[in-house]
Amino acid sequence: MNLMVILGPTATGKTAVATRVAARLGGEILSGDSRQIYCGMDIGTGKDLNEYVVDGEKVPYHLIDIAPAGFKYNLYMYQRDFNIAYRDIMSRGKLPVLCGGTGLYIEAVLGGYQLLEVPQNPELRERLEGKSREELERILLSYKDYKPHNVTDFCNTRRAIRAIEIADYYANNDIKGIDVPEIDPLIFGIDISRELRRERITARLKARLDEGMVDEIRGLIDSGVDPDDLVYYGLEYKYVTKYVIGELNFDEMQRLLEISIHQFAKRQMTWFRGMERRGYNIEWIDGTLQLEERVNQVIEIFLKKNMKTFGG
Repeated sequence: MNLMVILGPTATGKTAVATRVAARLGGEILSGDSRQIYCGMDIGTGKDLNEYVVDGEKVPYHLIDIAPAGFKYNLYMYQRDFNIAYRDIMSRGKLPVLCGGTGLYIEAVLGGYQLLEVPQNPELRERLEGKSREELERILLSYKDYKPHNVTDFCNTRRAIRAIEIADYYANNDIKGIDVPEIDPLIFGIDISRELRRERITARLKARLDEGMVDEIRGLIDSGVDPDDLVYYGLEYKYVTKYVIGELNFDEMQRLLEISIHQFAKRQMTWFRGMERRGYNIEWIDGTLQLEERVNQVIEIFLKKNMKTFGG
């Protein structure tokens, strides 16, 4: 075992478990969240950086605040940056702990996806401009080797065009493998009931709005970030941006956002159950246990399955 993974849908308390496990085992956190990489997007992404201080000591973390808001970070970049950080942690004899809820990012590094940096294709983009999302979806699915890694490939025309651009590049170039580390993971999932998850999501959304999420997003726009770029990130940044620019009133924003987060959490669980069907063993931890009990369970299983000592 050379990587611990702590995953689960939103609002299950993954970060609190991961940081405390890392603190006790001499580990460092690798974020597995596709939006926490952006600077200034703190409340909406739930970075909860206070969780990275355990018993007065800072738990080192990686892949958080590494790109400016508005930037179009992608899966290739994540795998590249993960590999660099992972090798650095291992070289220092520490335990890498991957924590997050973005199933695509997590499975990409666990499965050693062979990804390349795909340049923009202006001519292809011009040909695709003006086509409907349904037309773009048909074109994308026409590539015989295309396998949709994420339903967000089809969520809007910009994402669909980029997905076609990538599929076309792979179809028309001789792709050579890239160097990825051999990952032998021990995977934990934090699980709570659907009803409790819904309660936590509702309460957390209210708390984030009270903490100033609207002001955070208004500040990003005032600093020069294009509202369309924030909408692109989805969930909180989509609906709160639409409220800030006057497309939704506050009640509409809150209602639609809450529905969207509930749907997102359901898709996350669907992805993780799919990982199990694809051969990944996930040790599920009861998310209703006291935090210390959850931490102790993870460490007990870790010690039973892996006797090697990391750092500390």
